[in-house]
Amino acid sequence: MNEPTPFDPVLFRGMTQRRLSRRDALRISGLSAAALALAACGVKGQGNTTPTAPAEDAIAKYWAGKTKNGKVDFANWPLYMDPKQPELKKFTAETGIKVTYQEVIEEMGPWFARTQPQLSAGQSIGFDLMVITNGIQFKQYVQSSLLAPLDHSKLTNFKANAGASYKTSAYDPGNAYSVPWASGVTGIAYDPAKVKTPITKLADLWKTEYKGRVGMFSDTQELGNFGLMVNGVDPAKSTATDWQNAANKLKEQKDAGIVRKYYDQSYIDALGAGEVWITQAWSGDVFQKNVSDGTNFQFVIPEEGATIWTDNMAIPITAVNPVDAITLMDFFFRVDIAATLAEYINYITPVPEAQKVIKEHAAAASGEDKDFLTSVAESPLVFPSTADYSKLRYYVEFENTALQQQFQSIFEPIVLG
Repeated sequence: MNEPTPFDPVLFRGMTQRRLSRRDALRISGLSAAALALAACGVKGQGNTTPTAPAEDAIAKYWAGKTKNGKVDFANWPLYMDPKQPELKKFTAETGIKVTYQEVIEEMGPWFARTQPQLSAGQSIGFDLMVITNGIQFKQYVQSSLLAPLDHSKLTNFKANAGASYKTSAYDPGNAYSVPWASGVTGIAYDPAKVKTPITKLADLWKTEYKGRVGMFSDTQELGNFGLMVNGVDPAKSTATDWQNAANKLKEQKDAGIVRKYYDQSYIDALGAGEVWITQAWSGDVFQKNVSDGTNFQFVIPEEGATIWTDNMAIPITAVNPVDAITLMDFFFRVDIAATLAEYINYITPVPEAQKVIKEHAAAASGEDKDFLTSVAESPLVFPSTADYSKLRYYVEFENTALQQQFQSIFEPIVLG
């Protein structure tokens, strides 16, 4: 049994200050999800990219003879861990494995383009563990045999503590190559001071009473998903015909003057300034905005559905220290470790029992720290309910880059026109 992590007021000091989010990092770097998705198309795909589970002998063959080396090089996104790295320090203290942690991933397109040639050539990319998002590049990694097949006998914490929904993903059945780091939800945020009737549906984004006060995302994946779901289509099961119908629905919204602007990360500032009253939104942003600025913006998972995206830990096939890497992967599924990570990043944790630990930390805290930790523990933006999870959908599944380009060509005119 692991001892519960005691509450340390110093560790939480300053948490209530406005921090950059993972999505802020993309804006600062000048990279848009749409542009980067197209950039990834420059990398040759593998045709059909439906993930397949590795053969049992492939798992045994990969891990045979591999031993702990006492170090691991970890690549992650910016702002996805407390800069003081308390979890990594605890890991090293308990295991003796030293971790070199670098925030070098800013979006999947460029990251795949950077690492694919080396991995395909059987060369080390300098990292033993990386956090990658579900999507077409994830599939390209798998179909090109660039990720190590996971030995689940080494993932006992994952087996014991991961939520059921994180063990049944369509993009990596059976967690053959990855385990989740954190998730976020794309839903609707609105200002109840201006929107008097509670927002409950995606269809509310098409209401003429909000003409000129609705914000939509410029990211075509995000925009397209909402167009599909408002038409009653599961994005992961959609066809090119569905895409065109969704684009037509979104064009109706645009032509009626309902959309004020197609936003990047700046949507949260537009909501704060009253420029928009209701908008597509990312769960982590709304949570942090309310905590830091004292706003009361409401975040909704609509009746028709919302989008869930998941960032996953995976081991490159050429990792020098894979045993150390999988040990670290499993460490983050300890309940106490998952709790402190969620307390800092405020995204959805794949470990539901972390909620109890955060409540314990809140009970031991005082003042602003107590209020903040209580808000994390009670937030459906960090701990969605079972009913919420049932309404979450993944992004559109592309079998190859040609289909991805077709998707982009259908939705980009709405944003750019």
